[in-house]
Amino acid sequence: MIWIDRLSLFSPLDFLAVGLLSLCWVGISLRIENSPADTPSLSKLMTRYRQEWLVQFVSRTPRMFDAQMLSILRQGTAFFASATMIAIGGGLALIGNTERLAGVANDLTMVSAPAFVLEVKLVVMLLFIANAFLKFVWAHRLFGYCSVVMSAVPNDPNDPTALPRAKKASEINITASRSFNRGMRSVYFGLAATAWLFGALALILATLLTVFVLWRREFNSHSRAALLEPTDGFGG
Repeated sequence: MIWIDRLSLFSPLDFLAVGLLSLCWVGISLRIENSPADTPSLSKLMTRYRQEWLVQFVSRTPRMFDAQMLSILRQGTAFFASATMIAIGGGLALIGNTERLAGVANDLTMVSAPAFVLEVKLVVMLLFIANAFLKFVWAHRLFGYCSVVMSAVPNDPNDPTALPRAKKASEINITASRSFNRGMRSVYFGLAATAWLFGALALILATLLTVFVLWRREFNSHSRAALLEPTDGFGG
């Protein structure tokens, strides 16, 4: 069977659903990471606190709290990296044994689909999970770099190199958190992609639901409202 014949196994609605999934994934990421100053996303607001954290770090004595914070951040990225690796292994195992999955999908959708169609749907999901794995691994490494740069900050807050090095550490910390957030969004859309097993309409609905959840958490959540309280100089 040539590729044109294989592609004909998918309906125009399938292509539309996959296109919508990709567009929403890219679009919501751009919106979150490049939100305007008057309506900052939750991630943008946290960036300000990360910058302030490393400013306060210069004069904090002792610095055990900062070391614990870095350790917690690294543990979180390591956990999700391990989880996505397990998910990739499980997905590859399913691709090698699609008969049982085909039976479940057929029972729910009442439509029989060739094994190739199910394999492609699983591959799309795995691409999102693989991207998340790479983002988590890079975030974990960047948090490690951040800890090294923080260790190079002199104990004397009056040292002329203290604040510049702390600012470098904050930029690495921010980059690491951005990579971690991208990995999380890939996980969200990877979960949405699994809905394609039950049809194109299910994928469209799952995609729209994922976008709504991400938008609400970043732009209309209680945690964002708490950060916007104008009591610490960061509001607005």
